Amino acid sequence: MSNSADSPQAGSSPGRGPRFRPVRILTVAVFALAGLIFFTSFNTAKGTNIRTDTSLLKLSDLIQERSRKNKELDESNASLRGDVEALAERDDGSTKAQDEKLAGLEKSAGTQKLRGRAITVTLNDAPPNATAKLPGYPEPQPDYLVIHQQDLQAVVNALWQGGAKGIKVMDQRLISTSAVRCVGNTLILQGRVYSPPYKITAIGDPDKLNQAMSASKAIQNYMVYVNVYGLGWKVTQDGTVTLPGYSGTVDLHYAQPVK
Repeated sequence: MSNSADSPQAGSSPGRGPRFRPVRILTVAVFALAGLIFFTSFNTAKGTNIRTDTSLLKLSDLIQERSRKNKELDESNASLRGDVEALAERDDGSTKAQDEKLAGLEKSAGTQKLRGRAITVTLNDAPPNATAKLPGYPEPQPDYLVIHQQDLQAVVNALWQGGAKGIKVMDQRLISTSAVRCVGNTLILQGRVYSPPYKITAIGDPDKLNQAMSASKAIQNYMVYVNVYGLGWKVTQDGTVTLPGYSGTVDLHYAQPVK
């Protein structure tokens, strides 16, 4: 026997309040959900237009901003390093031989300025509307028309092989821990971002530097793309130039296992 509350007449029996119909309950729930969504959207946007809010920077803008800050920090670090060295030279208690040994180590590490005869290699992307200039070659894919990480590394490695005493990529001096890396069509070097054309300056014997680049298999492959698709390649004799000393951190950063 069923309980009277479950019977069809329960809603109209004396002494009981009216029951809500399912449709009415659903309507209330929809309005409540709509209010929650509106509140959440307002709280997220803080009263601004999410699609047009100019304070939401693009990722590229954030990268450029961080690159600018890294440059400022490098310059500040170089200035402080100069002050420290000047103070240390006043009376550090070292002998002349020790000072000479330290100067030699600093020169080899690339933290001091370097002056000498130099050449500059400039690499650039091909025109976006480039076509194959020579018969027998396919029309270019997008990757054929841009500078890649291996292209920059090939030039740097060849210059070291040719006896370069110091190398500067764009406006930064390379040291033993420098990594030439590309992300998309941009170069990331020691925390800063660059776009083509890329300039690589090396101090050394110009003839030996050029010979080393000519002997490089990787550069020979790159020259095919220069001749067929118009990638940029230019080598200039700079005469005597001065490379800046490396001004960034020399601390090594490495991954650690998660405990």
